[in-house]
Amino acid sequence: MGPPNLLMICVAAFCAVFLLLAFLALVMKILTKVFPEKVADGIDSAMLAAISASMSAVYPQTKITKVEQVR
Repeated sequence: MGPPNLLMICVAAFCAVFLLLAFLALVMKILTKVFPEKVADGIDSAMLAAISASMSAVYPQTKITKVEQVR
């Protein structure tokens, strides 16, 4: 038997990675169907802090007084 063909090794590795990622995507899809995300009604404090910090970085001389969620 001759030396392994480099092209065939690459194709086999690519197929193995593709199949593994497809399997993981399927598992993630099943998990998100079994355990759906709970929707929060308001804006939580972490999101409010992130919005305030980013807006303060963009507009440093302003004061953030109200944050609303548009649906």
